[in-house]
Amino acid sequence: METLITGKALILACSAIGAGLAMIAGIGPGIGQGFAAGKGAEAVGRQPESQGDIVRTMLLGAAVAETTGIYGLVIALILLFANPLVNML
Repeated sequence: METLITGKALILACSAIGAGLAMIAGIGPGIGQGFAAGKGAEAVGRQPESQGDIVRTMLLGAAVAETTGIYGLVIALILLFANPLVNML
């Protein structure tokens, strides 16, 4: 019985560490979206007549980049609140 409690505690501790590492995935999209917005504003400043195309492309790229952060958040929430590994013991 003591081994079962220790194993469960180890799984929960490792899951918390894994959730923290998964949230690091939110850094990349933040940096990428900021860089894209800056370059989009720069491009509109150089060619104002192409504003519609530039903004549309920038928003599509931001949406694709945001999925990485959302996947990291989903993995972290699963590890913290619906951990399937705890029931395997």
